[in-house]
Amino acid sequence: MATNPVPRLARRPGAVLVDLAGVLHVGEQAISGAVDALARLRAAGLPLRFLTNTTRTPRRTLVAKLQRMGFTIAEDELQTAPHAAQQLVRERGLKPLYLVHPDLAAEIGPSAEAPDAVVMGDMGPHLDYAQLNAAFRLLMAGGAFIAMAKNRYFMEEDGLSLDMGAFVTGLEFSSGVTAEIVGKPAASFFHTALAELGVAPADAVVIGDDLHDDVGAALAAGIPAILVRTGKFRPGDDDAPDVRPTLVADDLADGVTRLLALA
Repeated sequence: MATNPVPRLARRPGAVLVDLAGVLHVGEQAISGAVDALARLRAAGLPLRFLTNTTRTPRRTLVAKLQRMGFTIAEDELQTAPHAAQQLVRERGLKPLYLVHPDLAAEIGPSAEAPDAVVMGDMGPHLDYAQLNAAFRLLMAGGAFIAMAKNRYFMEEDGLSLDMGAFVTGLEFSSGVTAEIVGKPAASFFHTALAELGVAPADAVVIGDDLHDDVGAALAAGIPAILVRTGKFRPGDDDAPDVRPTLVADDLADGVTRLLALA
């Protein structure tokens, strides 16, 4: 039995929230038909936001990369997990120890000299034991734990790669401190984007390739969701018993065609 509600998609949505990696592109390559599909969404006048848990790349660099692939995307349309983390840090007046990729360091800023929180992103090959142990000790001393995301894996051009969820879970296990997730699958990540657009959750749609962190999270947040069979999609995801997408599409182009066919 499905554990998530399945909001209906009976009419054309008032806004579309689109995942990036695995939906628009894989690595440096646009997915076939995705550039044209996005252009068709814009031509139909549907308000758009692009959501990503990518925490290795600054927002400006990511937008430039997508533009080179042929996508028309503005920086203020892109909502990232690092940006959500920065907002939370400012709101709570935290002094973080940042575990972030070197490419993101300039956008995020330096760690505090006397930190009271761990803020973790995906460091890729730059993460080592000393950094994990410093974070562990801070958590054991009572520090807060904020994770930009908790994804299991992502798709690169040469195949699936381990994502930061394994390391977040490891720190949670050892310290006994549960991380507060600010990117997907947090409902607030989706709702913030929709609040900016002035669209209610039930009147929007999310398009993603991750059954749990895109589709399942959107459904739990009261938003209809389309699962595409690209990116990290694995055979059987479209028939999983615990998460039932509102719609399953072969790719973004197929999903857009079916969305625009709605009244």
